Amino acid sequence: MAIEFPKLPFAEDALEPYMSATTLAFHYGKHHKAYVDNLNKLIAGSPLDNLSLEEIIRETAGLPDKQAIFNNAAQAWNHNFFWQCIAPEGGKAPKGALLKKIEAAFGSYDEFCEAFLNAAVTQFGSGWAWLVEDNEGKLSIMKTSNADTPLAHGLKPLMTVDVWEHAYYLDYQNARADFVRNFITYLMKF
Repeated sequence: MAIEFPKLPFAEDALEPYMSATTLAFHYGKHHKAYVDNLNKLIAGSPLDNLSLEEIIRETAGLPDKQAIFNNAAQAWNHNFFWQCIAPEGGKAPKGALLKKIEAAFGSYDEFCEAFLNAAVTQFGSGWAWLVEDNEGKLSIMKTSNADTPLAHGLKPLMTVDVWEHAYYLDYQNARADFVRNFITYLMKF
């Protein structure tokens, strides 16, 4: 059973001007697709071939001999999740219980946005910034390098932004902060 390459929940030009169709075509159509294709090649015919992405991540996390499988599975999952965190009409605060949890953890939604921006901008090199929830329901922000994912640490991801250069470089060059600020203000979807 192969891991499927998901469809985007919006058109490739739907995020302009904050993410161009060109960036999205490379990010989704080249980078994300390569992770899925590479993973399927790596697991073909193995016991991992019948597992979900989440199960593959849990089975391979921290195992040096399974690093390539973990990297491709985690990047495929991270990207699947990232596309669900974006909307053309995003940038609005969540409502209800999630907003109350954010306010309890960070003081206000605006303070959460500042902390999330800071985490994304200060992630050294390639990686991700996340809003996560632990087993006790406590929210926090974490950064992960490269393909690492909160799933490998027993945490539930609630929001993410991709800060690998392929996510923003064509549109923003080295201005990662501008990309993340626009993500938070115009695209982030809870």
